[in-house]
Amino acid sequence: MAKTLSNLEIPNETAVLVYINEDDSEDQTVEDELVGLCEAANVTPVAGIRQRLSRPYKGTFVGKGKVQEIALLAKECKAEVVLIDGEVSGMQQRNLEEQFQCRVVDRTQLILDIFARRARTREGMLQVELAQLTYMLPKLMSVYTKFERQKGGIGMRGPGETKLESDKRLARDKISTLKDEIEEVKRVRDQQRTSRRKHPFPFASIVGYTSAGKSTLMNRMAGTDVLVDAMPFATLDPTTRKIDLPDGYALFLTDTVGFIRHLPTHLVAAFQSTLEEVTFSDFVIHVVDLSNPAWEVQRDAVLSTLETLGAHDKPMLTLFNKIDVVPDKTELRRIVAEWPNSVAISAATGEGMADLQTAIKRLVQELLGMMKVLIPYAHQNLVQECYDFGRVLKEEYQENGIYIEAEVVDEMRQKLARYAIE
Repeated sequence: MAKTLSNLEIPNETAVLVYINEDDSEDQTVEDELVGLCEAANVTPVAGIRQRLSRPYKGTFVGKGKVQEIALLAKECKAEVVLIDGEVSGMQQRNLEEQFQCRVVDRTQLILDIFARRARTREGMLQVELAQLTYMLPKLMSVYTKFERQKGGIGMRGPGETKLESDKRLARDKISTLKDEIEEVKRVRDQQRTSRRKHPFPFASIVGYTSAGKSTLMNRMAGTDVLVDAMPFATLDPTTRKIDLPDGYALFLTDTVGFIRHLPTHLVAAFQSTLEEVTFSDFVIHVVDLSNPAWEVQRDAVLSTLETLGAHDKPMLTLFNKIDVVPDKTELRRIVAEWPNSVAISAATGEGMADLQTAIKRLVQELLGMMKVLIPYAHQNLVQECYDFGRVLKEEYQENGIYIEAEVVDEMRQKLARYAIE
């Protein structure tokens, strides 16, 4: 049944939202998320309608009866766009636009538009453009009518290449160029990562559902000024900082792009060089917005994306965030007690940060190994590296060198191996 949404601001475009889900328990989650995406894309929802759907209809994505309902609703509301919470094929999009007499935009296009608005660095812009072209290439066929597709025919043979073929070739060439440029950016990122590895601290990545509070956490822990915004995908470009921990421990911490349910495969592929920061991490810090009624759905969506990236088996610390706005403290304590390796915090207020630092320190300690070495005076620069990039427990100046007992990561252990003693 249709319902009017009248309490939102009116920015650029107006849209009828078509919610697609089979399970009625997900209704509110699906609605809230699509409305949030609209806000981030500067679109005003004027009405919403739901289609219970286990799989799309071949020609129109939604059923014929629902097509008529949406068409009538779009006409009544004078909507400029119909937004469908699913991935619509080129043929389906063309058929629906003929029925609705307005533009049809699917979930993937909406997210790509948000990414295009939020990209700030050259890498981000390249990745968004690649995702857009990769997504649109299979849809090119739908923008041509059967008469527009063919330039040739009786008396018109010769040029040989149709407009459709020409456009597809240009798109493929552009995709190839973008991939080359992204590969170059990736090479620079690999060099930066290698450079950081020469200063062997453990690596951790902050992951989480979009708007879970990752950037707020990064700002609090590292003293950075990463953009904090409640709207989806406020942060696209990763930020890495060195974090000092209690008792002389430290680590490199990277903030990553937020995840979302059904994250488009085009985005996962295009943002591989950014998302792979997670795969190079020693462990993952998963931020969960416990104040969101659908936090379990969001948590599972993040875990699913980590599995797609091949990072699901890394050590993980789960942070149940925004506890300052969670009313039921008894339920909060139960969740933390039942979920392994978890901490309850408020990144906004700082509540629970001492517990968080202790938990991170414990993970860092698990990555460190004890070394007992006698470093020759000719290489005493390694002593300072033990202090800078590990935790020195004992230092003695002896006749043949400097005796050190220290906890250091694997890279540093390899560096010190030749000076190890029993």
